[in-house]
Amino acid sequence: MSRNSIQWFPGHMHKARKEMHEIMGQIDIVIEVVDARIPYSSENPFAQELRGDKPLIKVLNKCDLADPEIVELWQQHLDQQHGVSSLAITTTEPAQVQKIMDLCRKLVSHRDEPGKDIRALIMGIPNVGKSTIINILAGRVIAKTGNEPAVTKRQQRINLKNGIVLCDTPGILWPKVHNENSGYRLAITGAIKDTAFDYDDIAFYAAEYLMKQYPELLKKRYKMDSLPEGDWEFMEAVGAVRGFKRAGGRVDMHKTCEVLLHEYRQGIIGRICLETPEMTTAEQIIVDEKIAADLLEGKVKKKKPKRKRR
Repeated sequence: MSRNSIQWFPGHMHKARKEMHEIMGQIDIVIEVVDARIPYSSENPFAQELRGDKPLIKVLNKCDLADPEIVELWQQHLDQQHGVSSLAITTTEPAQVQKIMDLCRKLVSHRDEPGKDIRALIMGIPNVGKSTIINILAGRVIAKTGNEPAVTKRQQRINLKNGIVLCDTPGILWPKVHNENSGYRLAITGAIKDTAFDYDDIAFYAAEYLMKQYPELLKKRYKMDSLPEGDWEFMEAVGAVRGFKRAGGRVDMHKTCEVLLHEYRQGIIGRICLETPEMTTAEQIIVDEKIAADLLEGKVKKKKPKRKRR
């Protein structure tokens, strides 16, 4: 499987986007939950377009799995954007989750008075922990949770009975990822169903990145004095250390790939981010150029040649 071939087709994406657009006039503030390990790749590209001038809280969830120094860089980067306030949390500590409500009241203080409710739209792509956050805020099970992406199926309103009403939206992915690196990062963290990609391909992408950015964590986890030069040699070494052998003594590479991804997702390897603001800013320039080129090419193709008059 080539690195250009990651594709998935999320259902109801257009419907969910349309519904969010329709209710935005009734909303005071938007809460977008992203994965603290990949804040750029896990954001909803429609969020800016949908919210207009309404304040936006970027909740960097799963910060307990992310590199704290990189998370701090991301917060500095996000807080510089117009109308955006960031908050890094983990759902393993409910007190951190409650800070979302405190920030809502601060940002829309004109609605924080008796007889008025703050109306907040909460959104997030699959598997960023949005449903768990809602349940903690509500103090009861409101939203279905699960390790598989796309658990929330329809829009619902939740009165937290503390002066805040949440409008929950389905977790949707966009139909085409222009940045192929984002596609890989989403797959590594589990935002895309495991059946939608080649495990080995994704794991080798992860190994290549981790060997460059977090070599010490890999050496510690897999008991290596030094890392092999290539990603294939590294994966073979991991399989050998774990005893993943097939007949003839060959390493079971698929099993090794599964273990690497699972241990990354669970934070067993360590606290790791897969992207930085500097990295994704450079990538976005390339993406914008590609989109512009695609649009130009499409216009050229659509242009019909003039018919010659006889």
